[in-house]
Amino acid sequence: MTRPRGWTFWGLGFLTVISILAWSTPADAETELRLWHSYRGAERDALEQVVSNWASSRPETTVETLAVPHEAYARKLTASIPRGQGPDLFIHAHDRLGDWADSGLIAPIDGEDQTPNLDPFLPFTREALRYDGQTWGWPLAFKSIALFYNRDLVDEPPETTDEMIAIGRRVAERRPETYGLAYQVDSFYYHAPWLFGCGGGFFTSKGEVELDRSENARSLAFADSLQTKGIVPEEPTYAVVKKLFNGGQAAMTLQGPWFLGSVDDSIDLGIAPLPTVSETGERARPFLTVDAAIVSTRTEYPGTARRLARHLATGEAARTRLRVGRQLVALASIYEDDDVELSSELRAFRQQAEYARPMPNAPIMRSVPEPFARALRSTLRGDLTPQRAVERAQRDFETVTRPPPARQDPTGYLIELGVLLTAAIGWVVYRVRRRGGMAALRDAKTAYGYVAPGAVALVVLVFVPFLVGTAVAFFAHEGGEFTFVGLSNFLSILASADYPVTDPLSFYFTLAVTVMWTVLNVALHVAIGLAVALVLRNTWIKGRGMWRMLLIVPWAVPNYITALIWKGMFHTQFGAINGLLEWLGLEPVPWFSNFWTAFAANVTTNTWLGFPFMMVVSLGALQAIPEELEEAARMDGAGWWTRFRHVVWPQIKPALVPAIILGSVWTFNMFNIIYLVSEGAPGGSTEILISEAYKWAFSRQEQYGYAAAYATLIFMVLVAYSGLTERFTGRLEDIEQ
Repeated sequence: MTRPRGWTFWGLGFLTVISILAWSTPADAETELRLWHSYRGAERDALEQVVSNWASSRPETTVETLAVPHEAYARKLTASIPRGQGPDLFIHAHDRLGDWADSGLIAPIDGEDQTPNLDPFLPFTREALRYDGQTWGWPLAFKSIALFYNRDLVDEPPETTDEMIAIGRRVAERRPETYGLAYQVDSFYYHAPWLFGCGGGFFTSKGEVELDRSENARSLAFADSLQTKGIVPEEPTYAVVKKLFNGGQAAMTLQGPWFLGSVDDSIDLGIAPLPTVSETGERARPFLTVDAAIVSTRTEYPGTARRLARHLATGEAARTRLRVGRQLVALASIYEDDDVELSSELRAFRQQAEYARPMPNAPIMRSVPEPFARALRSTLRGDLTPQRAVERAQRDFETVTRPPPARQDPTGYLIELGVLLTAAIGWVVYRVRRRGGMAALRDAKTAYGYVAPGAVALVVLVFVPFLVGTAVAFFAHEGGEFTFVGLSNFLSILASADYPVTDPLSFYFTLAVTVMWTVLNVALHVAIGLAVALVLRNTWIKGRGMWRMLLIVPWAVPNYITALIWKGMFHTQFGAINGLLEWLGLEPVPWFSNFWTAFAANVTTNTWLGFPFMMVVSLGALQAIPEELEEAARMDGAGWWTRFRHVVWPQIKPALVPAIILGSVWTFNMFNIIYLVSEGAPGGSTEILISEAYKWAFSRQEQYGYAAAYATLIFMVLVAYSGLTERFTGRLEDIEQ
């Protein structure tokens, strides 16, 4: 049957009209922009007000703002933008510009077709956004730390560090258990003012990283002197600093604008620039971060995105961000306007910014904080002298930033993969033919239909991610690009080529710690869980249901919450455990200053989390044992141990052995406890394999291939463990039979 000619004519006409309308529509009509940020509170309100005002004057444009949690913000940007799922523009601190520029994720604002005038912005904010000869965003606001002080305890802020120490001593003499200064002394970021004030730094004139200079060692010695003299508390976390300052137990602290909302109303707060380092006469210079409006290279509307980015930084938008969001905006003319009144807090931060150093935005800088912070902590613990500590930091830095393996030809590997796939297909065909061929498959099609959804889910959720992760292990990642390197990552890990076997960075050292961690934890889980279950099965215990419910709580609470609670309990000065030891007349223990005490803290926390699972399994198995068996053994004169060994244990073992295997796998990969409790301290020696793999992926130049090789080796170790366990339990069953 042929279609009428009239239908063809009108159809072609309709398509022609649609095409003309599509081509005649302006490029930016019905533009939908996505703007990501990590602001909260007043900053978020100010941004949304600015965006709403801008979009309301452009009916053809809509802007969707999304607040992303700060902790995951950078990773989400890096993962989503290349796939076209990220924002058209986003607001972020300038320190990651180098990474994103080298990876081609962001567009410069001073391209060939335009040269924007950045003169109206403060010079140090313009400098922070320069990388590789170009500017990569519009400066919005800047932040740095300054000196917060309690006017009830400090009459005038110190001009020099000698004055600061003298104030701290006077405060401690007048008010016991009060510190002159409370800040995160073991933090790389908070240590920067003393480092630059002592004349230190990270880069040579040629742009090479140099951590082992004597000035850096001098800054470590200064931080150590603050702790030794009792000016600052030991192991001061952010929560501890906040509690001390708000409780009037700290006269001063080093904090940024983000701390303003945490200060109690009862504190008579003053803010001043950081003092001069007395030993050198140099200003203490903190890091400065600049928030910038950055345009993605994957946006469909680059012109509109650029206009919105510029609008956020200039004019009335800058006023709104200053007035509503209480941001220190980068637009210089704002501070010359008579209509703009800065609060005393913002004036202090504005003054401090003149003596701050923009955080370097070169990609190599991301590998500096971890080794330097490790050197700082080693000095504070007294493990190493300051000079030895910075020399160790330089060595660690060179290790984690070593050149990637050489590129290899993948042809041979592809041939081997093809052979393996052919052999696998041949084996499947052989098995199918042996079991009746296609006729058998057709007969079982109903059964396969029921199994298919689960099989598809297993392939998509387990096998595909596993294969992709394993494939990544054969590549090296650098500058946003993957290069095929074959087995080089595996050989580097297994040969421990860059460090001795006894070094915490060695795979074998970490494997030994992981095995010891797993064995000890599982043994305690089983012993405590089974012992509690044996007690709670006795009928003479009152309130057994209540006790069972309470003992399950540690397992029911999310483990990261439990980990943070236990970390606080292990705090050297303010922890409940050391408080109990002092009450008993014992010396407090610096738990995270020694491998064995830090390891014990991790094991204690994980034991608290793990024994309820074994208790529940044991209770279920014990309830299934017929009472007649134990009663008969008791009548024959068997004691408690004999009854347990010959009656109880054989009955509960079939349920307990699989639980032990499962618990071993869980414990082997228990990332949260290590990451949150000891954080690998001291010196990374308490890391386990999974936490070490995480650091290679996210803290050490994004070495995804190396981290994937680590993960693959972890999988192989667990497969070997499962095989050995199955063989061992099988032999036990044969012996018993």
